[in-house]
Amino acid sequence: MCSQIIKQVRSSTFSQIYIQIVFAVKGRASLVSKSWEEELYKFVSGIVTNKGQKLLAINGMPDHIHIFIAMKPTCCLSDLVREIKKATNVYINEKKLCPSKFQWQEGFGAFSYSQ
Repeated sequence: MCSQIIKQVRSSTFSQIYIQIVFAVKGRASLVSKSWEEELYKFVSGIVTNKGQKLLAINGMPDHIHIFIAMKPTCCLSDLVREIKKATNVYINEKKLCPSKFQWQEGFGAFSYSQ
């Protein structure tokens, strides 16, 4: 009975939650190179999609990244950002895209937008 009620509530849920996420390279070092930033953005896109969210836009600068998503109400933003940062750290370091050890700075910014 309870699962039927939950399914009914979920199927009638409507949301428009737009979030811009911003986080920086550790020490604000300019390590994100033009030569591999597109590859990084595609990788992040895959993470966001696999976590059930919708990537609307992604861009950045050599020292930080901006990710704009349509977020479902069931998403835990902190968990999503932690997963993106963790997976991209591993990806960048294993592929040796950066000449030194790559790491994101702790924390992030998140900003909501209306349609």
